[in-house]
Amino acid sequence: MRNQPLSQAEIDERAAALSGWTVADGKLRATFEFDSFASAFGWMTKVALVAEKLDHHPDWKNVYNRVEVELFSHDIGALSENDFRLAAEMTRLAG
Repeated sequence: MRNQPLSQAEIDERAAALSGWTVADGKLRATFEFDSFASAFGWMTKVALVAEKLDHHPDWKNVYNRVEVELFSHDIGALSENDFRLAAEMTRLAG
């Protein structure tokens, strides 16, 4: 099944169900903070395995114990179900 853009109503509904995430400039964004660099990097490694499985990869930046994440489906130029699926997994893995 091809990746499809979500409507604004679908985006609003899904975003409301995700704690710690916001939608800004058409992208799904969150910042995760961990106890240490090693914890942040360990989480990123776990997320990388999930992202590979989903074939959907985050734009992210790690500085010490913080990871800033942006999700956006570049192939369709919009937010899709894949972005929200990966966001939910990232939140779950962050515990």
